[in-house]
Amino acid sequence: MSAPPQGVLYMLPSALDSRALWHADTPTTVRECAHRLDYFLVESAKSARATLKRLEHPTPLRELDIVELPPERGGSPLRALLEPVRAGRSAGVISDAGCPGVADPGALVVRAAHAMGIEVVPLVGPSSILLGLMASGLNGQSFAFHGYLPVDDAERARALAALEKTSAQLRQTQLFIETPYRNLKMFETLRAHCRGDTLLCIASALTAPDQYVRTLTVAQWKAADVARIDRRPTLFLLLAGT
Repeated sequence: MSAPPQGVLYMLPSALDSRALWHADTPTTVRECAHRLDYFLVESAKSARATLKRLEHPTPLRELDIVELPPERGGSPLRALLEPVRAGRSAGVISDAGCPGVADPGALVVRAAHAMGIEVVPLVGPSSILLGLMASGLNGQSFAFHGYLPVDDAERARALAALEKTSAQLRQTQLFIETPYRNLKMFETLRAHCRGDTLLCIASALTAPDQYVRTLTVAQWKAADVARIDRRPTLFLLLAGT
């Protein structure tokens, strides 16, 4: 007797900003796929429920299996979560914002799925990294995302110097983020420590009605008012000259 077909692990994108007009812009395939599923592996249950509500999931949320991904990096808990998928029950992976698996803990469950021979299907949706890069005018053929930089002032300044050096040597766009309440501190560090001719793009509140994206040299940014990025999800991109 042949084994029953395995399920599929679907990567379901979510909104970048709760105020985004995401309902109208969500690809039909994402909504239709989510509606077929009743098992979800998520970064946080509260955020996932909000996403499924926006997607108008036909099943009452309390009847769905919404399981938070474990914080530890070990493979055993992830394999246990994927056993139902291997047995034929498809699942969706949902991040708190944007595309799961990209700068996101969902990557670990995807790696475990591949190790178990489970098919992984990514669906189209918003990614702050790609949207920011698209709107920046900086090098989109060679770029690197670094996540969060150090919080300590001296360490952060050294990290920025290293990124700027790498950018100049490779002509590579460097991308990073900051905890929203520290955005203005990051901006001041950039203005104080980066070369005047380095290009800096600030992409804030992407997809929201009041999103802000602008690219200037660091020297030009010295006269700019960026109060609007305070406590808003923001992506920083820089490209140094040679």
